[in-house]
Amino acid sequence: MDMKTDKKLGMKERYRLLTRDLAWELSYHNTDEVYPYVHYEGITITDWDKWEDPFRLTMDSYWKYQAEKERKFYAIIDAHAQNNGHLKITDARYLSALKIFLQAISPGEYAASKGFARLGREFPGVGTQVACQMQAIDEIRHAQTQIHALSDYNKYYNGFHAFALQRDRIWYTSVARSFFDDSMAAGPFEFMIAIGFSFEYVLTNLLFVPFMSGAAYNGDMATVTFGFSAQSDEARHMTLGLECIKFMLEQSPDNLPIVQGWIDKWFWRGFRVLGLVSTMMDYMLPKRVMSWREAWNIYGVENGTALFRDLARYGIRPPAGWDDAEKAIDHMSHQLMLGLYQWSFGTAFHSWIPSDEDMQWLARKYPDTFDRYYRPRWDHIRKLADAGTPFQNFGLAKLCQCCQLPTVFTEPDDPGLTCHRESVYQGERYHFCSDHCQNIFLNEPEKYIQAWLPMPQLFQEPNQGDLQAWMDWVFLRAGKDNGDYRGSEDQRNFDAWRAMAMSNA
Repeated sequence: MDMKTDKKLGMKERYRLLTRDLAWELSYHNTDEVYPYVHYEGITITDWDKWEDPFRLTMDSYWKYQAEKERKFYAIIDAHAQNNGHLKITDARYLSALKIFLQAISPGEYAASKGFARLGREFPGVGTQVACQMQAIDEIRHAQTQIHALSDYNKYYNGFHAFALQRDRIWYTSVARSFFDDSMAAGPFEFMIAIGFSFEYVLTNLLFVPFMSGAAYNGDMATVTFGFSAQSDEARHMTLGLECIKFMLEQSPDNLPIVQGWIDKWFWRGFRVLGLVSTMMDYMLPKRVMSWREAWNIYGVENGTALFRDLARYGIRPPAGWDDAEKAIDHMSHQLMLGLYQWSFGTAFHSWIPSDEDMQWLARKYPDTFDRYYRPRWDHIRKLADAGTPFQNFGLAKLCQCCQLPTVFTEPDDPGLTCHRESVYQGERYHFCSDHCQNIFLNEPEKYIQAWLPMPQLFQEPNQGDLQAWMDWVFLRAGKDNGDYRGSEDQRNFDAWRAMAMSNA
C-alpha cells in the first residue's frame, strides 16, 4: 500500500530505508552459520550498525549517476574511433604503456569485482553489503570501459589481442595477478585492506591521476575518458576502504595489531605493483607531464602523510616499508625498464633505448641517480645495438616468490648492490627481492609456496624448454608483439598512416 507523507525524505532517511531497512532477522540459522568468515581472522565487531557510508549513496541514485557517465563515455570513444583517434597520439611508443595497462590493470579490475561480490555475501552488516555491491558493479564497469576504449587500438596495432589470456602466463602481468589472487585468497576484512586501502588509496592516486594526465598530454582522449570516469568512482572506493579501517579500529582495541599488520603487508604489495606504473610514467610517455618522483611526492608523500596522521589517533603508524619505499623511488623505474628491455622477447609490448632527449629529461628529474647509475648502462646498451649485437638476456629471471617481480632492485642503502634474500621452507629454497617481501612470505609460508610463477613454465609441459612453444603458449608473435620499438611493425604502420592523414594527396 502506498504511504502518504507530508515531507520529502532527507538523504539520511532515504539511505536508512534503502539499506538498513532492507535487512531481515535470521530465523532458522544463526549468524555464525550464515556468515562464517567474519571471525577466523580475529577481528572483533560488536555493532555492525555503527558502519556509516559517508556518501550515503542509494541504489536509485547510483544507477542514475552511472548511466549519465556511460552516455558521456561512449559518446567520446565513438568519436575517437570515427575520427581515427589512434593517429592523434604523439607516437606509437605510447602504445606500450596502454598495452601494459590492459594486460595487467584491467584484469585486476575484474578480479576486484569478483572479490567485492563475494564480500557482499560474507559481511553481515547491511551498510557494508550495499557498499560492496556498488563497488563490485563499479569494478566490472571499469574493466569493461577500459577494454572498450582500448579495443580500437587492437584494430591497428599489435600486442593488444590476447591480454586476458596473457594475464596468467607472462612474467610481468603475473605481478598484478598475484596481488589480486593474494587478496581474494584472504578473509573479508583483509580483502578490504588490500583493495580498499592498498589498491584504491595507494595505487589508484598514483596511476589514474598522473597517468591519465599523461594520456591527455599525448593526445589519447579515449584513455583520458575512461580514466576520469573511473576516478570519480575511486573517490568513493577510497572512502569505503578508509571507513572500513576506522570501523575495525573503533570496534575493539584488539583489532589494532591485526589491522597494522595488514597495512604493512598491503602497502608493500601495492608498492611493488607500482613498479610497472613508474616505468610507464618515466619511459613510455613520449610527452611527459611529471616524473614518477614528482607523482610520488604529491600522491604518495603528501597524501600518505596526511592519511597516517589521521590514523595516528587510533594507534596506526606508517607502514613498515615506508622508508624503504622512499629510498627506492629514484631507482625503481630505471631498474625495471632495464629489465623490460633485456627480456623484451618475453613481453607483449615494445621497449627501446632512451633517446638523448629522453636521457636529458631523466637526468633533470633524477639529478642524484640517473647520470651516476643508469646513463652509463644505457650508453653501453646503445653501443651494443649500434654494433648489431643488441643486449638480450635469454636466461630466466630470478623471480620474487612474493611479488613475482624479477629481483632487479637494489639494497635500500646501496644502489650498487642487488637486493636478494633467500628462505628455506620445508626443504625448498625461495627467493625474494626485499626484506619486506621475505617477511610477508615468512608470516604465511603455506600461502606463498603455492604461488604459480610463470617463468619456470618454459621448462614444464607443454613447452619442455622450447622457446617457440612457450611463445605460442603465451600468445606472443615474435617480432610483432615484442622486441625493440625501432623498426617494429607498429612504428612503420603508425608513421605511414600518420603521414597519409597529414597529407593532401
